[in-house]
Amino acid sequence: MMGGMMGTAMAGWTLLSLVLLGVAVAGGIRAALQLARRGPVPPVSHAPPPGLAGAQALLRRRYAAGEIGREEYLQGKVDLE
Repeated sequence: MMGGMMGTAMAGWTLLSLVLLGVAVAGGIRAALQLARRGPVPPVSHAPPPGLAGAQALLRRRYAAGEIGREEYLQGKVDLE
């Protein structure tokens, strides 16, 4: 009697494992198809954010004109990087 229940339980676990494996494979295929539909990923731009060049130029201009001191200029450079 015990052997029959043990065999049924093992068959149940085997069936559950196969179902879970099928779900995982189907999910992987679906994810791959979605990625393929998106096409190539555009390259990452390493251009500075808009306005950064202008802010750096303004900082240099103010330092050159004597409006700010060396320490303020250096701190401004660090802040903008």
